[in-house]
Amino acid sequence: MEGKGCLGNFFEKAKPYIAMISLQFGYAGMNIITKVSLNRGMSHYVLVVYRHAFATAVIAPFALILERKVRPKITFTIFMQLFVLGLLGPVIDQNFYYAGLKFTSPTFSCAMSNMLPAMTFVMAVLCRMEKVNIKKLRCQAKVVGTIVTVAGAMLMTLYKGAVIKMVWSNYIHPRTTSDVPQTAQDSDKDWFKGSILLIIATFAWASFFILQAITLRKYTAQLSLTALVCFMGTLQSIAVTFVMEHRPHAWVIGWDMNLLAAAYAGIVSSSIAYYVQGLVMQKRGPVFVTAFSPLMMIIVAIMGSFILAEKIYVGGVLGAVLIVIGLYSVLWGKYKEYKEKEAEEIPEPIKNFGPGNHQNPIEDIEANINEIHKNEENKMSVPALAITTPMPQPPMIAIEAPKA
Repeated sequence: MEGKGCLGNFFEKAKPYIAMISLQFGYAGMNIITKVSLNRGMSHYVLVVYRHAFATAVIAPFALILERKVRPKITFTIFMQLFVLGLLGPVIDQNFYYAGLKFTSPTFSCAMSNMLPAMTFVMAVLCRMEKVNIKKLRCQAKVVGTIVTVAGAMLMTLYKGAVIKMVWSNYIHPRTTSDVPQTAQDSDKDWFKGSILLIIATFAWASFFILQAITLRKYTAQLSLTALVCFMGTLQSIAVTFVMEHRPHAWVIGWDMNLLAAAYAGIVSSSIAYYVQGLVMQKRGPVFVTAFSPLMMIIVAIMGSFILAEKIYVGGVLGAVLIVIGLYSVLWGKYKEYKEKEAEEIPEPIKNFGPGNHQNPIEDIEANINEIHKNEENKMSVPALAITTPMPQPPMIAIEAPKA
């Protein structure tokens, strides 16, 4: 029994790690499948429409059932915020990201998306949602991490360098004439264009997070908010696709890679990912969730090298290293800030238990609550004694009355 208890406790502690690592594999698969679909000629405008249509169909039933009693009313202000959220996330971010993915590679796209925490921090400071005290070490870490992250992205954009050959490349993907680009100039031009598109997509996604944080203050039903954003994004993506995509056959989708890419991205990368991230975020916080994003880049690099014969360049590796260093510097600063706020929220009598007490704050709070419950039980027991002790008196009075 003790062995099962230890194994159960280990599995309980490991569940957040298993969930986030599995989610990174899901994201990596989305990048690989989407790249294959785009290379086969699927329009990224149509892909965005189908992706969010699948996501809406999966999320909406759960939102309608689980949040039917807690869903706030939609005012005009909230409706406009939902409209802009659908425009920033599903329309701008996804279309620019897929376009950048088509011009570059899955590994490069994942590395550029790691700029998101640093870019979100800059926008939060500009919107006065974050306060920067440059004298504190955590604020210095966030500022330096942001600068290093931007430097890494610029290095990946402007410098490619030599190709790094993997050990398995010559055995799995023999070199053919089709692997050789037409001209190096065209390749560099497309690579630079794809980098700019990915930076715009990351900027739109950071703006999405800022506006989402503002919207959640009044519209607290997170599942319903996700369903409404996906639905608004689907409608807006249809309008954009009608304007930008003039080929009627581009909408045709069969039982092929295009259907797999749309369904996989909608169900796994939108529906399941939102749910899993929400569960883990409630237990471990957003810092824990974001810290696993560089793992996706490593998985995509290995899978892309095996499946797509993707070329990995020196500039990309150096830039990715700088982005990861900057990312964890920003996350470390956010973690320290979260701990400071958590310590300030604990009341003073609970924080000071004496120098000899080595319990952590959670155990101290639980001990305090148990002590309060014991005191309440003791108070409740006093009236019970006051009620029970006088009960034998009436018979005594009835016996003594005739003697008087």
